[in-house]
Amino acid sequence: MSSRRSRSRQQTGASRNITDEQIADLVSKLQQLIPEIRNRRSDTVSASKVLQETCNYIRSLHREVDDLSDRLSDLLATTDTDSAQAAIIRSLLSQ
Repeated sequence: MSSRRSRSRQQTGASRNITDEQIADLVSKLQQLIPEIRNRRSDTVSASKVLQETCNYIRSLHREVDDLSDRLSDLLATTDTDSAQAAIIRSLLSQ
């Protein structure tokens, strides 16, 4: 077996050894980052609910980015292409 394949198996094996404490810590950190959960009064939220809310939050952020990109594109279409404002908008869209 190649050493590359061996390393890959070792890394995979190591990732399976995540402790319940580490998972609880990661879920707790996610709870603090997600506004929908952070603003709740209840301290007890299941890990599955935290993960579900995290996915929802990421989806909403994607939608927000898409909306802002569309708005910038529309603004660019109505702006003189040689203006400083157009250059700023182009730089924002390329990021």
